Amino acid sequence: MKETLQSLLLSGQEELKEKGVPEPDLDAKYLLLEAFCTDMAHFLMDRGRGLAETEENHRMAGRYREMIRERARRVPLQQILGIQEFMGLSFFVSPHVLIPRQDTETLVEAVLKEHPGAGERVLELCTGSGCIAVSLARLGKYGQITATDLSKEALKVARKNCESLLGREQGAFCPVELVHGDLFEALGTKEAKFDLLVANPPYIPTQAILRLEPEVRDFEPRMALDGREDGLEFYRRIVAECGKYLNKGAAIYLEIGCDQAEEVGALLERHGFKALRVLRDGAGLDRVVAAIYDAAGAALRK
Repeated sequence: MKETLQSLLLSGQEELKEKGVPEPDLDAKYLLLEAFCTDMAHFLMDRGRGLAETEENHRMAGRYREMIRERARRVPLQQILGIQEFMGLSFFVSPHVLIPRQDTETLVEAVLKEHPGAGERVLELCTGSGCIAVSLARLGKYGQITATDLSKEALKVARKNCESLLGREQGAFCPVELVHGDLFEALGTKEAKFDLLVANPPYIPTQAILRLEPEVRDFEPRMALDGREDGLEFYRRIVAECGKYLNKGAAIYLEIGCDQAEEVGALLERHGFKALRVLRDGAGLDRVVAAIYDAAGAALRK
């Protein structure tokens, strides 16, 4: 009896279920559509037909089985497919970057709503895939976006996303400058100041990483997750150092863990920020702390 798309799908679903993969039916379907370069409509039309004994069909079936084996090892679906949707855009992802999450759209949406852009200079720290910087460049009207990361491999991914989503010359959108370095050290001796600072830094306490799902714990970059012992190390550094890079009245938006709002808010207040707000994600959890930089207030606290 000839194999069909349906029989391949069912065998893949069973393999993923045996390995405890979340949403095995959906993941197997995505992988099948990718392997056979088809869409849902054509799958539904062709799923019961026997697959012709061609070299191309053998190749595609083999690719599908290999992707199922990867997913069964708990390699994230997005890394296998090499893509993740974020803010309505398709971002390239690799094992070198944190997979863009819907939670982070809370930050981008807030920035676009509250500061849609009138030529402002934007600084993003810990850019990873570049999903925040590129989304702001595509959807806002900023003058310049500078995005930094300590990982050279992550910056390669961000550069690929800039080229594919903004154009190699970036002529139609706000230019994004990608800079390698550790937080503000990446800026070197540049004296330019910024009107907006955004960041999704590592914020998971080191020991808590061990309790994460294997897709995250074993396959996403540790340096993009690990916020040190209490998860707050990068917030301390960002908030303590950012004042000299911000114009008076600059806005800051920091993604946080859902239980970190109070501590991150207190850090901001101690370093001259005012008008603190906590923004919640789609699940109703604290996800972003936003504030305004008060240069005079910061001077008084020194």
